[in-house]
Amino acid sequence: MRHEMKLAQVPFEKILNGTKVIESRLYDDKRRTIELGDDIAFTRNDDPAQIVTKRVVALYRYPSFKDLMTDFPAVLFGWTKAEEAIEEINAFYSADDQTKYGVVGIRLA
Repeated sequence: MRHEMKLAQVPFEKILNGTKVIESRLYDDKRRTIELGDDIAFTRNDDPAQIVTKRVVALYRYPSFKDLMTDFPAVLFGWTKAEEAIEEINAFYSADDQTKYGVVGIRLA
């Protein structure tokens, strides 16, 4: 199956050049349909003509982004420090939503 997700310029570039190999999202209804072997087409928010497609090779389910991001090196998420990654992602997703849905780390190849 093929899925579509949008990304800001910086994370898009990191996925494109391979310096980000785990994409983290809420484990909401849309993400629950993702399975190993599926493809995800990432579109750059500010330039929808730019698309990079990656294959899902692992799914890591956790109760929160903090739990997810402290179990893996920050560089896999495109960061140098886990604290910075957690702070940034918590600005996008509330603690209530993390509790309600859980989170997923999507390992890409």
